[in-house]
Formats: sequence, C-alpha cells, structure tokens
Amino acid sequence: MTGTQSLFRTALLDPDAAAPKGLHDAQGNPATKRFDVYRNNVTVALIEALRTAFPVLVKLLGDQNFDQLARVFVRAHPPNSPLMMHYGEALPSFLDDFAPLAHIGYLSDVARLELALCQSYHAADPSGFDAARLGAVSPEALMASTFLLAAPVQLVPSRWPLVDIWRFNSVEGADKPRATPQSALITRAAFDPEPHALDPAQTAWLTQVKAGATLAQAQDTACASDPDFDLATVLTLLIQHNAIADFTTPKE
Repeated sequence: MTGTQSLFRTALLDPDAAAPKGLHDAQGNPATKRFDVYRNNVTVALIEALRTAFPVLVKLLGDQNFDQLARVFVRAHPPNSPLMMHYGEALPSFLDDFAPLAHIGYLSDVARLELALCQSYHAADPSGFDAARLGAVSPEALMASTFLLAAPVQLVPSRWPLVDIWRFNSVEGADKPRATPQSALITRAAFDPEPHALDPAQTAWLTQVKAGATLAQAQDTACASDPDFDLATVLTLLIQHNAIADFTTPKE
C-alpha cells in the first residue's frame, strides 16, 4: 500500500480527519462533501456487516450501544479482505481489552461463538464418515487412534454458560442460562451450523483430540478434570453430527 493509499484509508475511517488533498469533483472543486458522504457510507456498510455477523451481540448490547462499539472497532480494524464474510475476526480480541464493557465478561466469548458459527458455515462440506469402521477395530486399537475432525467443526472454550447464553438470546422460548461453564462444540451435519454445550472435561478431551492426541491421551486429560468423564457420550455426539472426517490406528 502506497503512502497516498494509506492516508486515504485512514481518513476514510476517521470522521475527524480532513479529506485527503487532491480529491476533486467533475468541475475541479475540492470534493470534501462528497468524500464525507462516501466516508459515512463506508462506515455504515462495515457496521451493518458486523450487525449481520454478530446478531446475539446486537441483542445483548442493544442497537445504539452496539453501533457505538462497532464505530470504535471499525476505526481500529479496517477490513483486510474484500470478502465481508470475514470481517470482524478481530472483534473477540478487541472486546477482551475494551474497558467500557469489561463488566460483561462473557461478551468476547459470545463473539467467538458467533464468529465460529460463521466459519463453520463457510467451511468445506463434511465427508460421509462410516461409523461402522470404529466398531471394526479392537478397543485397544481405538484408544490408540487419532481422529481427524470434519472441516466445519469448531471449538470455543469458555468459563461462562456460553451455549445457554447464545440460545436464550437467539432461540424463542429457550431456558435461562444455567450457572455452569460451557464450551461450545460447533458441528454442521448438513447446511446450518449447530452449537452443542460441553462441560470442562469434554472440552479438555476435544482440545486434545484436535491437537492430535490419541483417544487414550485425551481421556487421561479429561479424567484429570472429571474422574467420571464418559467417553461414549462425547464420541456419540461427534458421530451423530457428522463431526469425524477420519481416524488413524497405530497400524495405518
């Protein structure tokens, strides 16, 4: 990006900045007013993109508060891609350090969940996994296996009742959030991503699996968090929602 382009982009996102020099209308007059209109339209479009990507954040904060937050974010984080479906990737980290909203500790995790839902939606379609393959290997070989999760699968760790908060603010008639930590496992068996609540032990297990650990190693980590961890429950969840792409046994 040239110096002129950088100045133009800076002025475009800062309402207090003067219009860049050298801009003229068809009559050769300074295009200050036209630039102001263009600048406003760009900001409005970026805010609208954020509203579309983070509807639960909009509901939690209210329209006016969200728009104020979005304006601050837009100035600090201009788009780095022409694809608006990717805009807002920095919002969760931005919220982590945004002092005016620090008293609402779960906001950044809600943003991460909404971002992960978007990423899951745009991920490659999951392949059809034959669950019968799991039953064809011995229990010992299965526990020594590693899993490859389907492309749409996302994991959003949280110390808040994250999935309950999301459901309460997006699904009509949903129960109020419970006072228990929930991470979010996001799957996409068909077209629409779906979040599932995981407890801390299940989160620890899935984190290990995603990192390439064997099922046995992942189970040891989960049991250290909760001795009553049930492998069958989380494994069934993955199978039912087409979240497994493949698995590798020690012999393969």
